[in-house]
Amino acid sequence: MEQQQHWRKLDGTRITRPIEDEVRAVLVREKEMGHTLKVCIGTDSQVKGKETEFGTVIVFVRKGKGGFMYIHNETTLQKMNIKQRMLTEVSKSIEIAYALCRLFTIYNVDMEVHADINTNPNFKSNDALKEAMGYIMGMGFVFKAKPHAFASSTCANKVVQ
Repeated sequence: MEQQQHWRKLDGTRITRPIEDEVRAVLVREKEMGHTLKVCIGTDSQVKGKETEFGTVIVFVRKGKGGFMYIHNETTLQKMNIKQRMLTEVSKSIEIAYALCRLFTIYNVDMEVHADINTNPNFKSNDALKEAMGYIMGMGFVFKAKPHAFASSTCANKVVQ
C-alpha cells in the first residue's frame, strides 16, 4: 500500500515502518497497559485553489483515558464535485480500515469508519450519504456520519485546515 510511507503522529513524528506494523505495536502496547481501545478512521478534504488536500486519520480512543492518532495527507489536482469528493474521502477511509481490520479482529478492538457527511438534507454533502453508508456497511464496518463522526469532521478536519 503506497500510503505506508506518509503516516505521522500528531506531533509530526514520521512513521518509518508500514502502518500495519505500527498499529500492531500500538495494540500490543495498549493492551499491556490495560487500556480498552476503540479505533475510529476518517478522512476529510479541503479544496485549496487547484489542489484538493485529503487528510486521513486513525484515532485510537482509550476508554476513559483520552486518545491519540496517526495522520496521512495527500493532495490531488483532480477536479471533483462535492459528491465525488465525499465518496473519495470514504474510499480513503475504507482503504485503511480494510488494511487494518484483521488486526483489530485479532486484538478484539472495535472499529468505526467516520464519514464527514451531513445527515441533514439541507447540506450539499448529504447527496453522498446513501452511497457512503452503503459502501462502508457493505464492507462490514460500523458507519458514523455527522454529528457522530468526530474522526473525520474534527480530527481529519484539523489536519487539512
